[in-house]
This record gives sequence, structure tokens and C-alpha cells, in this order.
Amino acid sequence: MVHNPNQHQVKAKKHLGQHFLNDETIAQKIADTLSLNGYKTVLEIGPGMGMLTKYLLQKEVTTYVIEIDTESVAYLQANYLNLASRIIEKDFLKYDLNHVFKGEAFAIIGNFPYNISTQIVFKTLEMRNQIPEFSGMFQKEVAERICSKEGSKVYGILSVLVQAFYNAEYVFTVPPNVFNPPPKVDSGVLRLTRKADYSLPCDEALFFKVVKTAFQQRRKTIRNSLKTLNLSDNLREDSIFDKRPEQLNVQQFIQLTQLIENDM
Repeated sequence: MVHNPNQHQVKAKKHLGQHFLNDETIAQKIADTLSLNGYKTVLEIGPGMGMLTKYLLQKEVTTYVIEIDTESVAYLQANYLNLASRIIEKDFLKYDLNHVFKGEAFAIIGNFPYNISTQIVFKTLEMRNQIPEFSGMFQKEVAERICSKEGSKVYGILSVLVQAFYNAEYVFTVPPNVFNPPPKVDSGVLRLTRKADYSLPCDEALFFKVVKTAFQQRRKTIRNSLKTLNLSDNLREDSIFDKRPEQLNVQQFIQLTQLIENDM
């Protein structure tokens, strides 16, 4: 159904981190970041008034949306009648999506609220078996951090954990003036494509722990930042422990985890 300009506009709510995109071209560009390979279903997080949704509905996939704001839900139900049965009125971070997707593969897309964007990524990583593709809009610095490589000042926990399972690509930058209300910073759109082989050759829970612990003291060498893991003196002689966490690429973090695993 076509958007009716007389329909009551939804007011952006600060506590939900809402900034409504009002640029058609950019909405279409974000929708077009999806390759539609390896899934038949897409979940949009935080559709608001459906600016991005309407371009998803034109694609050869089944679109679901998840929205916590009751006012936005009412707007979508009134304006997008063919979507009404696929609006999930829940909190993405708390809701078990398998009530809807039953273990099937689906892609995630959205103009993400800045205040929960990194938590959205962590939940995606937990569900990586079902999510072959993920694209969306973040605060620019967060998008850059996720896509950054070792040696960069912004390379950190998110960069390593995401890139262990996905190829991360920074697609384009979006200026503040295309939003209502405009945020105070630029936004960045990224695309994550799951790797063909995304199982790690080490204990995955330990890998997460090693990465998080190492970066908690990113200025120190790994020998010092991983002290709490009580590693043997023999292991800590390995030259990898002379480096700082931001110098290690994903593969080296996997090797480090394997070394620690064999030491336990």
C-alpha cells in the first residue's frame, strides 16, 4: 500500500534512539546492499515509518520487521497492509526469534538505533548459524570499528569477533541531514557476509574470552593483559605474547586461543 502523507507521522523518541531516515535514495541503497543469497527471509530491526521497509517489500524475499515502539507499529499496520501479519512487536535484544524463524536462515537489515547497535551485532554473532548476511546503518565510528583491520587505533573486540565469522565491508557514509531528527554524527552503512567456513578451529567460548580479556587492557602486551588466565610460564615465553592485542589479526587470535587451549 502506498504511504499516505496525511497519515499521522510518528514522533521520534529519544529514549529509543530513533532517527528516522527521510531520504528515498539512501533507503533504496541500503535495501540494495542485500545480495539475497542463501536465505528467503529478511528481518528489519526498528523500521519506524517504513522508509527502508517499502524497498525491502519490492524484493524477492519475505520481509519481517521487529519494532518495540507501539506508535510505529500502528503506523506500519495502517500504511503497509501486506506487512501487517509480519510485524513483530517485541524487543529484538530480548526476543527469541525462533518463535518466528524456527531455525531457518534469515538476513538482518536496519537503520539501527545507535544506543543498542553493538548489542545487535553481539546477538547476531550468537545466531550466526542462521544469519548468512547482515547489513545496516550504524554511527560511522562504530561501522568503521567493526570493519577495521589490525594495527588500526579503532580495531578492537567487535572487529575481531565479527571478522572471525563474517567478511566485513564498509559500504558508504550517510550525512546527518537526511534524518529527522538529525543525529550529531555521520552514519555508516556496512555489510557482513558470513564466511563459507565459519567454524573456528579452537574452543569458541575460549576464543571470545581471550579476545575480550586481551582488549580490556589494549595498551599492554598480551602477556600482561591475559594474566588473569593463569597461563604457564612456558607458554608465556612464546613471542606472540610480546605483542599488543591490536597487532594481532583474527588468525593470530585463533592461534593464540589454540596455544592456551593446549596449555590448560
